[in-house]
Amino acid sequence: MLEDQPIDCFIGNNIKRVEDDKLLNGKGQFGSDTPFKPDALHAVVLRSEHASGKIKRIDFSKAKKLKGVHSVITGKDFSKISNPLLSVIRTEFKTWCCTVDEVHYVGEPIAIILATSRYIGEDALQLIDVEYSVNQPVVSIKEAINTKTKFVHKKNHKSNVVSDRNFEYGKPNKFFTNSHKIVEIEIEYPRNSCTPLEGFVVHSEYDKASGIFDVKSNFQGPFSLHSVLSRALKVEEGKLRLISFEDSGGSFGIKQAIMPMIILTCLASKLSNKQVIWVEDRLEHLTAASSASGRLTKLRASINEKGLIEALDYDQIDDVGAYPRAPEPASLYRMHGNLSGAYKVKNIRCRNRVVLTNKTPSGLNRGFGGPQHYFALERLVHQISVELNLNVLDVIKVNLLEKKQFPYKSPSGALIDSGDFQKLVKKVVKSSTYKNILKKKSDAIKNGKIYGIGYSAIIEPSISNMGYVTTALPYKDREKTGHKGGALASTSVSIGPTGSVYVTCDSLPQGQGHKTILSQIVADVFGIKINDVFVNTTHDTHKDAWSIAAGNYSSRFAGAVAGSAFNAANNLKKKLKKIAASQLNCKSENILFDKEKVYDKKNSDNYLNFKRLVGIPHWSPGNLPEKLNPSLRETVFWGNEKLRPPNEKDEINGSLAYGFVFDVCGIEIDPITSKLKIDEYVTGHDAGKIINPLLANGQIYGAYAHAVGASLLEEFKYNDNGSFLSGSFQDYHLPSTYEVNEPEIIHIETPSPFTPLGSKGLGEGNCMSTPVAIANAFSDALKIKNVKLPLTNTKVHQYLNLNKNEKKPKHINENINFKNHPINGSGEFELNIDQNELWEKIFDFKNLKTIIPGCKSLKEITKNNLNGIIQLSIGPVKGEYSFNVSIKKIKQNKSFEISGNGHGELGNGTGIAKIEIINKNKKSFLAYSYGAKVDGKIMIVGNRLINSSVKILVNQIFQSFTLNKSSYETFLKKLFKLFGIKI
Repeated sequence: MLEDQPIDCFIGNNIKRVEDDKLLNGKGQFGSDTPFKPDALHAVVLRSEHASGKIKRIDFSKAKKLKGVHSVITGKDFSKISNPLLSVIRTEFKTWCCTVDEVHYVGEPIAIILATSRYIGEDALQLIDVEYSVNQPVVSIKEAINTKTKFVHKKNHKSNVVSDRNFEYGKPNKFFTNSHKIVEIEIEYPRNSCTPLEGFVVHSEYDKASGIFDVKSNFQGPFSLHSVLSRALKVEEGKLRLISFEDSGGSFGIKQAIMPMIILTCLASKLSNKQVIWVEDRLEHLTAASSASGRLTKLRASINEKGLIEALDYDQIDDVGAYPRAPEPASLYRMHGNLSGAYKVKNIRCRNRVVLTNKTPSGLNRGFGGPQHYFALERLVHQISVELNLNVLDVIKVNLLEKKQFPYKSPSGALIDSGDFQKLVKKVVKSSTYKNILKKKSDAIKNGKIYGIGYSAIIEPSISNMGYVTTALPYKDREKTGHKGGALASTSVSIGPTGSVYVTCDSLPQGQGHKTILSQIVADVFGIKINDVFVNTTHDTHKDAWSIAAGNYSSRFAGAVAGSAFNAANNLKKKLKKIAASQLNCKSENILFDKEKVYDKKNSDNYLNFKRLVGIPHWSPGNLPEKLNPSLRETVFWGNEKLRPPNEKDEINGSLAYGFVFDVCGIEIDPITSKLKIDEYVTGHDAGKIINPLLANGQIYGAYAHAVGASLLEEFKYNDNGSFLSGSFQDYHLPSTYEVNEPEIIHIETPSPFTPLGSKGLGEGNCMSTPVAIANAFSDALKIKNVKLPLTNTKVHQYLNLNKNEKKPKHINENINFKNHPINGSGEFELNIDQNELWEKIFDFKNLKTIIPGCKSLKEITKNNLNGIIQLSIGPVKGEYSFNVSIKKIKQNKSFEISGNGHGELGNGTGIAKIEIINKNKKSFLAYSYGAKVDGKIMIVGNRLINSSVKILVNQIFQSFTLNKSSYETFLKKLFKLFGIKI
């Protein structure tokens, strides 16, 4: 632990980040800043526009003829020189990085274009023609479980369930059979993601002479995936060299998903004999990178009259997308060792299922499995208080683990190292923020306002046991493949001849402040200035120490990586003490390091300057004490024996250290605007020894901001055809300073006995605790049981009106089924022309051509059946469509219905509408209601822009009927210009 430290030590103090000057002055070296060879080729990915289907034909002849295009490489080409990806779960189908003959999600790679520039590659992309035989996709967990006809992988698979395991710990049946009360809840946690500033960047080059792939990328680990990569490339480990960029632009876990593109660019380099560059754009990142897994959980609790939880019964189903891509199903099993959370529950039953859907494969995301797990458990605790009419704080307290129980062995195997949960709860409830929340709710009730309070109490795991994911396999299968468990962290510390200290670790920074933290620790050990410590934040698998556990994930930095740096520096310090003792004629145990001096603690005048001392092994190795190695370089691999493989009972200690987080949230809901406002928030943390409180709070603020986004705004949405509806920041909303208030942060420190510095991770806790705290506050405010995130204005409005019978306008037609047309709307316009004149205008098809924006031709094929061509540009996408329209159910001067469909190079669409001429208050109105569905490439512009564009088109077409000829053309042009629609 922290022994023999300088009097004025850096550890535990607020030290500003040493990284920031460079970054804030624009001197960062991100992937896109890294130079590449002049003759390098740029990769552009052809991606599937459909969620499910067979590739019938790919014609890239036009693309190949474009000047600057080197080649087009298909999935079949790649499959001939590579292996499919390994996965934890064995499946009957193969997982390729580039699909061969079927597509399984929108955005799945079909081919790679190599060109002399990205611009040429993008142009060539538009020249490729792909013909599909489209299938109906599986887009929800319940559909994946219940369907008997739709399967994500149709060739070799007869079910969408790829893993189904049952677990039992203690005697849950006994308590459920004789329970005072059983409380249950069902929740569905949505897919969402973290969005780094810089997307994926890969520079890959194959050296034919040596057979080595050199890869520079912002891959963050875990480096267990190095083995997956090398196997897919059909090379031994040493022939895949991974090098990190100096700066990453953030990750939050998701850059683990860069793995398939590393493989594809390596293979492309091998085929082209050129360096290959790929830079992901934002559309690709949102559509095809990865996301957190969606989860459906049914959770029951047997409780006594005081709300004490006697037993839990989980039924968890994780949606991992189209492939269980490594390390999945890790998100379902990361929390498995601690299914009981922060509570002293002894009896647990659990069923875990993993299902496939026609969505992007899931992967690492900040919190990884924690948000899904705690959303169910903490919503259940809230519901217990409701059904027993107890104070939720009392229910939490009666169930919390007590200080005297640590280290605590949970039923499913976690060894929770330390903590004082009750102390932290007391500190939070004594805070001014908590008192304000209670007062504001009391005042709100008196004034008829809507206000709710939500609580959450969670355990935050850190330093993952690499073997926890194998709990997904039966014990016999684990025996066959070899039991896996444990975790290692490595750091190298060396000292130069004039006293500069150099540090390299196996964790790649993603904003945590690696340089600052490691400088603090090492400077403290040697009693020197922080400025004399130089931390290298790049990593090279051919030069630097690493293991399969290397990388930046699972909040392992403070506990494991910083701990290994501490140990490495102390090992060097022991050697330096022996050298100093020989020079100062004293015992080594009496040597102290402080203020750049090394001295005898019994005589402070007997000293050497640190720089003079460390120069001796460099300049005079012959003067060292006998048998003392002159090397001033130390590499430490640190691990802990507490992390073992899952045992025969499926018990697993999934992490080494466990922090505690206790949150209270106060929200206010405006019944008029349906706006949910986080009024006040207090979050308490026990993360062991805090190395740098300033940076620790920064991590908490960041996790809190991510969690607010997940709670109020962020969701990856798909329509019934599997089209991705969140492909831009117009559709995937991120929180701003308006939504993210500043929480009060409270710390206590209960050091971990299992880590070198006593530190635990804290960068993910609020991603787990905040969404459910907000949901509980929402449930408290509206007295509702089923709360589904994100709580957008629209969803809040729906909850507010659950018990209200809102009257629909008379012109909304009940007899038209819009179920399969998700874009729908209605409207009415007062007529400025006579009804008869309007009717003639509508059925004058020559006139109709001038009214429809972008209409190039319109012909009546048979009576009231039309065919035409329309050209539109929406946002960055421009295309031509042919369409067919049928007019039916015509009632002269009263009403008619329209149905139609269109298709073109950018996709297809269908639509239906009913138009009525109605009279009210001695005035005439044209009323309409419509439904539309759009699929294909055009969906890349995003659901919001598509919806708004369709509504504008429809509204203005109908309004143009009601205007005089002299006014409607000007009106149309102004409105379309406003919304960026070119005609």
